[in-house]
Amino acid sequence: MAANVRGVAATMKYAARAMVAKNIRGSIVCTTSVSACVGGIGLHGYTASKHAILGLVRSACSELGSYGIRVNCASPYGVATPLACGAYNLEPCQVEANCCANANLKGIVLKARHIAEAALFLASDESLYISGHKLVVDGGISVVNNSFSAIQNN
Repeated sequence: MAANVRGVAATMKYAARAMVAKNIRGSIVCTTSVSACVGGIGLHGYTASKHAILGLVRSACSELGSYGIRVNCASPYGVATPLACGAYNLEPCQVEANCCANANLKGIVLKARHIAEAALFLASDESLYISGHKLVVDGGISVVNNSFSAIQNN
């Protein structure tokens, strides 16, 4: 909670304070997780912290919109980062294989650069009228219930 929630809250607070003071219109982009969309994907503490960040994004959007500041978040599914691999004591290829097996979108392996591209979109002028949004980058896992595929295939 200290890193995920307090860290993000402090970053947003000081970024917004500087932007408002200098009359800078722009964008604040945070990272949440698909765990902020669907229960049971992450550990309870992790899931709670990602829901809290989503709440901060929406609250800050409400407050900062009058200053022309957009606040959004990217919500990825599993990416084989060193932190994720270490948390599960797995090699990157194992994390990627597990995530790909669960994702609805097949043939693509989610990489950190895909999340960076989503964040870049949210920071760019191409998303000029988007604020308070959770851009989910998860291969469809949060919207497709794959448990029914086993029933349909029988």
